[in-house]
Amino acid sequence: MAATLLDIAKKLNISIATVSRALNDRPGVGSDLRQRVLDTAIELGFVPNMAARSLVTSRTQTVGFVIHPFDHPFSSDPFYFPILMAIEVELVTHDYHIMLTSLNSDSPINLRMVDQSRVDGLILVGPNLNPQFVTSNITSGFPVVLVDNKPGHRKANTILCDDGGGAYEAATHLIGHGHTRIAHIGGPLDWISSRHRYAGYCAAMRDAGLEANCRAVHKESTTTATGEKAAAELLDSAEPPTAIFAANDSMALGAARAAAARGLTIPGDLALIGFDNISAAEHFSPPLTTIRIFKEQMGKLAARRILELINDPGMPPVETSVSTELVLRQSCGCA
Repeated sequence: MAATLLDIAKKLNISIATVSRALNDRPGVGSDLRQRVLDTAIELGFVPNMAARSLVTSRTQTVGFVIHPFDHPFSSDPFYFPILMAIEVELVTHDYHIMLTSLNSDSPINLRMVDQSRVDGLILVGPNLNPQFVTSNITSGFPVVLVDNKPGHRKANTILCDDGGGAYEAATHLIGHGHTRIAHIGGPLDWISSRHRYAGYCAAMRDAGLEANCRAVHKESTTTATGEKAAAELLDSAEPPTAIFAANDSMALGAARAAAARGLTIPGDLALIGFDNISAAEHFSPPLTTIRIFKEQMGKLAARRILELINDPGMPPVETSVSTELVLRQSCGCA
């Protein structure tokens, strides 16, 4: 049977409260005594009981992970699932765990897991969460970190990727291939990622003297179906583009479908670049040039930040942006 706090207290002839303070690195215990407690805990094979620890520390050792519902199994999601896994790996090293929940636009603003004190902090993920829900939580004083979301001009602890920089690099690469009629397809402009990727595309066109050629179609979501619809509108126009920069890889694959339905080849008739570097991009025919997002790094940073906030809720908000990388394959015209 594993040793208990009482066993350690008896061994050292001190109170259980003193043992608890020493094990949880709380004030009121000298460094020598703390070390004796730790050594005795190891000697006796003490294993912390999470339920008992929560009674002492008033913590649950759990973080809520909140995301908008998916139309497909979450484990098949090429973007947010790797972020979740990276968060979990980092939290587990600190004896923390994840409680996953999904919320649609009609869900209550107040989370039951927060009201019932079942989590110590929240990680809110994705641009399509209810804005009122997001704002309510980041202004509540409760530890909250946002991933791929930023509520307007409000200050918040946010983990983003360099959407604008990645988009600028993608459009500039297409310009380098000699294209002047480059169009953009993307999601809603009230999503920060869509807004920044569109801005990066526009900046690249402007810097190349092609501002008058900017053309964009924005849809309600960034799926293969909406990518196909957006590309169809452009390809059926009087002056179709010779290249498309898509806001994500799913939309890019939809654009490829639209091109194929019109007898167009990629990259011969239409050059194509996506964003996200999902696994399907590499295996597409031809392989899709895209912008890599370091999703695992975003998850690790989110986990570390929520732990910092749990330990010090008064820390000022920090916005962190993770760099991106252009991944060259054949769809843009590169050999």
